[in-house]
Amino acid sequence: MSGKGNARRGTIGRRGFLRVAPAALASGLVAPKVAAQAEAEPVATSAIEGTEAVAGLDFMPAEQAMMQENLGRRLDDYAELREFDVPLDTEPAVTFTPHLPGRAPVGDATPGARLRLSQIEDGPIDVPTSLEDLAFLPVRGLASLIERRAVTSTALTEMYLNRLRRHGDTLHCVVTLTDTLALEQARRADAEIAAGRYRGPLHGIPWGAKDLLATRGIKTTWGAKPYEYQVIDVDATVVERLAEAGAVLVAKLSMGALALGGVWFGGSTRNPWNLERSSSGSSAGPGAATAAGLVGFSIGTETRGSIISPSAACGVTGLRPTYGRVSRYGAMALSWTMDKIGPMCRSVEDCALVFNAIYGPDGRDGTVTGAPFDWTPEPQLAGLRIGYLRDEFERIPDDLPEDQRAAREAQRTALAAALEALRGAGATLEPIAMPEMSSNAIGFVLTTEAAAAFDDLTRSRGIDQLTSQSPRSWPNTFRSGRFVPAVEYLRAQRIRTLLQQRMEALMADYDLFVSPSRSGSLGITNLTGHPAVALKAGFADGMPVSLMFTGRLYGEATVLRAALAYERATPWHNQHPSLEG
Repeated sequence: MSGKGNARRGTIGRRGFLRVAPAALASGLVAPKVAAQAEAEPVATSAIEGTEAVAGLDFMPAEQAMMQENLGRRLDDYAELREFDVPLDTEPAVTFTPHLPGRAPVGDATPGARLRLSQIEDGPIDVPTSLEDLAFLPVRGLASLIERRAVTSTALTEMYLNRLRRHGDTLHCVVTLTDTLALEQARRADAEIAAGRYRGPLHGIPWGAKDLLATRGIKTTWGAKPYEYQVIDVDATVVERLAEAGAVLVAKLSMGALALGGVWFGGSTRNPWNLERSSSGSSAGPGAATAAGLVGFSIGTETRGSIISPSAACGVTGLRPTYGRVSRYGAMALSWTMDKIGPMCRSVEDCALVFNAIYGPDGRDGTVTGAPFDWTPEPQLAGLRIGYLRDEFERIPDDLPEDQRAAREAQRTALAAALEALRGAGATLEPIAMPEMSSNAIGFVLTTEAAAAFDDLTRSRGIDQLTSQSPRSWPNTFRSGRFVPAVEYLRAQRIRTLLQQRMEALMADYDLFVSPSRSGSLGITNLTGHPAVALKAGFADGMPVSLMFTGRLYGEATVLRAALAYERATPWHNQHPSLEG
């Protein structure tokens, strides 16, 4: 497209449509009405030729001339659309369902229903002299102490608040301490439990929310400087449901700005296993805080890896549910057809307990299905049809830099031992391969939807305030997203349907498959909406190595039971980082 540099830069007008610099008008980039609200004029053929280059087209001069008037009218339509104030929580009038036609899940969701819990290993937990010794206990253990009133929720909450104050700045994982609300909720929990009104295993348990979940009266910053003081006057459905379960919100936790990476306006979230390393992202704070024993559990979100990746990096257990399992009401939208919400915990059973509280329809998010969650705590591997991505366990890229090869070899050794532990626990593993369709080619579905979600921020140049300004960061991605043709976006969505069909055929033969957590399957299964759980599978170079179990659509119970069997056959879930000294 002709025109360079500042000639192409516009500013936001009072009504919200793009006001373009006069130099841009002179270059023929846009019709004058967009800037001056004059009568529509034909778009210059030079602009059409530039757009053709972006779209991979080559029209004849006569065809270009025929389009000029139509495109001029279309620019007027775009300007009129920008007159509308579109709230950030407004979804487009299109929906995505992970299941194919005729394959909708059967049954009814019963969120919050009582689950049968496993027996605490080695009998009842003793109360230590210092409550700090409980910091890394899974929810299941904390719940047993609270239920029998051996520990109060208030004491537990104060302990976690103190740890958040002491280590939050070191890890750059805390955006806002919600101490006033937390102590109020904890005291209420104690009073209810004392009166015999025990709500279940999350009652009185302190937790942390990724800071894209709205919390009434408390800042929700989305990790981004333009929204640093934003207060949304609702509670997200997930926040509501956890409050109904009696859980205690102690902190809003860091996230990469607008859900990308681990860098936010407060810095880069650190990994508690090695403070020189990132906690990954974008659920950076939930990963770091849960691993470091600063909360009982946390809630993260994933669009293309943002639960699984920080869970792997920080050595926690993260559940990415099937798309459409958990309401996104009150959560920042990044990609309407890919966003998912799930728990990040210190054990597999904890993930089941938290998921049970938050899943199911709420009458607000129309994508949420009513599929049931049939959980029992018995671990299960024998009898399941389990595939594994053999190539990803064995292959080391030939072009890997020498300084990274030793670390990758150590990871491969740990992962090989993880497969042997699975076999020892009763699993029969069959080598499989993912469908031969590149998810990268249609990955721009995510970035295009993100560019649409934050189009007003781009037009106002609010993106200039974001901390990261690299070629791969959001400002450049949002600008580039304005040049994705609608036809190509819809073609990508049609190819996504073909990918769903191929994954459906693959999973017809397997209950689940196993892979390294940072697997090539991550991009594919986020596009198709399949559930997955990541958990520790050893260590390499002092850092956690993580295994991922990916299941059939709506098969969270199966992948969690398989992961529970692995967890009980290995010691890794009992190992935690130390931030002292």
